[in-house]
Amino acid sequence: MSAPPKISIRGLKKHFGLKKVLDGIDLDVGVGESVVIIGGSGTGKSVLLKCILGLLEADGGSIKIDGQEVVGLRSAEREKINRKFGMLFQSAALFDSLSVWENVAFGLIQGQKMARKEAKEIAVTNLAQVGLAREVGELSPAELSGGMRKRVGLARAIATTPEIIFFDEPTTGLDPIMSDVIDKLIVKCVRELGATGVSITHDMKSARQIANRIAMLHEGKIIWQGPVSDIDRDTNPYVDQFVHGRADGPIQMQVRK
Repeated sequence: MSAPPKISIRGLKKHFGLKKVLDGIDLDVGVGESVVIIGGSGTGKSVLLKCILGLLEADGGSIKIDGQEVVGLRSAEREKINRKFGMLFQSAALFDSLSVWENVAFGLIQGQKMARKEAKEIAVTNLAQVGLAREVGELSPAELSGGMRKRVGLARAIATTPEIIFFDEPTTGLDPIMSDVIDKLIVKCVRELGATGVSITHDMKSARQIANRIAMLHEGKIIWQGPVSDIDRDTNPYVDQFVHGRADGPIQMQVRK
C-alpha cells in the first residue's frame, strides 16, 4: 500500500465577501515530495498557502496534515501542527532589530526555548548550508543584499528541521543568476532534510527546477496537475498559455478601466 499523503486537501473554499478565491480545491502532497503551485497574480496561491498554515480560516472543506484534520482546530492543537512547518517568505521577512544569526535561530529560541549559545551554533551551521560564512551571522539584515537575505530566510526555514517547508515566491526580486542559486539551494536543503516541499510561484524556470509535480491554480480551482516533465507538452490551453507566457489565450488579465 502507498503511504498516505503528508498534506491532503479536499473541497477547500475561501471567500472574501462575494469574491470566491478558493472554490473547491483538491490536492495531495506526498511525503518527501516537492509540489509547486503555479498561477497568475490574484488566482489564490497565497490564500491557499495561508489556509494550510492556519493564517486564514477556511470557509469550507478539509485540510489534513499527516491524516489529522486542521480546519477548525483549536489554537493549542494547531500550534503542535505548526511545529512541523518551516517557511521561506517572499521578502525573507527578517527582523531588522535582530542580527542575522538571531533571525535564523528565532524559532529555536522563541519556539523551542533553546539556550542562545546552542541556538547560535545551529544557526551558524544552517548559514553554512546556504553558503554564508560565520561572520555573516553577526551582521544586521540591513547590511545584506537581496540574495543574501533570501539565503538567510532559507537558513531560518530549515533551522528547526521541519517536516514540511513552504516557499512563497522564492525567486521574486532576484536576478537570474541568484534565482538559480536559490532554486538549487532549495532542492539541496529539502532533499537533505527529507522534508516535503510546497512552493507557490509564477516563475516557470524556478518551478521546473524545484518541483517533482506541478499544480496549476486558476479561478479558485486546480485545473491541471502532473509531473514536471509533462507540463511542456500538455495540450491544456490554460497551461500552455501560462507556461509559455503568451498574451493571447483563454486567460484574460483583469484590467481596471
